Amino acid sequence: MVREDPVLVISGCLCLALAALVFLGPVLAPQDPAQTNILATNQGISSAHWLGTDDLGRDILSRVLWGARASLVGAAVVAVLGALLGTAIAIISAWYGKWVDSTLMHFANILFAVPAVLIAIVAVAAFGAGLLAPVIALSIAYAPYYARVMRAVALQERTKPYIEANLLAGFTTRRIWLYHFLPNMRPILIAQVTVCYGFALLDLAAISFLGFGVQPPTPEWGRMVSEARTALLNGYPQAALAAGAMIVLAVVSFVVFGERLSARAKRDA
Repeated sequence: MVREDPVLVISGCLCLALAALVFLGPVLAPQDPAQTNILATNQGISSAHWLGTDDLGRDILSRVLWGARASLVGAAVVAVLGALLGTAIAIISAWYGKWVDSTLMHFANILFAVPAVLIAIVAVAAFGAGLLAPVIALSIAYAPYYARVMRAVALQERTKPYIEANLLAGFTTRRIWLYHFLPNMRPILIAQVTVCYGFALLDLAAISFLGFGVQPPTPEWGRMVSEARTALLNGYPQAALAAGAMIVLAVVSFVVFGERLSARAKRDA
């Protein structure tokens, strides 16, 4: 596989390494991410602080490692919930067709017209800042993207002979969906989840940057970039660069990995 698609392997390894930070980040962090030290503000790289300190004297490396949990877990929830809702819409739409298909696709088009970040901001205004409201809002906003892609796959599966054979055998609709229909859609679905995971991470970082997501003192990459704006303008870019680099690395890794998986799934279909 390495010779066949080295980009897939490299991006996959990066995704695994980033996922490991969710569990190992707090263990690997050398210091308390919330511990301030006004005598050691905006310090450069040293043996005591491998990535330097921010404008409150907090260890940047520790905050980056701890911030992986909120950043990556939140995006994972968005990707999975969006996939569940979008795939359900796609299967129902393809299975029943006619006015059901038309109604669901019109509803999806309406959601397409509204930016995901705007939906999240409205949810925060209604339910308060934090991780829960943006995650639920983004999950709903991402559902149409899944629905569009998975509907095309579901329509292809709907016309295959095994569907008619299962219906003639007396299998219930629920059984056909769960044990025959959905498993054949799985490769494309996994690829789409991976791609959307990268974009969800970027949207959550943007929401936290605006101050609507994870609240202090909990570290989060988007929030770290926001908090480091003043230091960046004053010539101390280390905190903003460290968090920003992690966001870019994570988004690129998951999007590239997902696109490569999608290409392989379509080729093998």
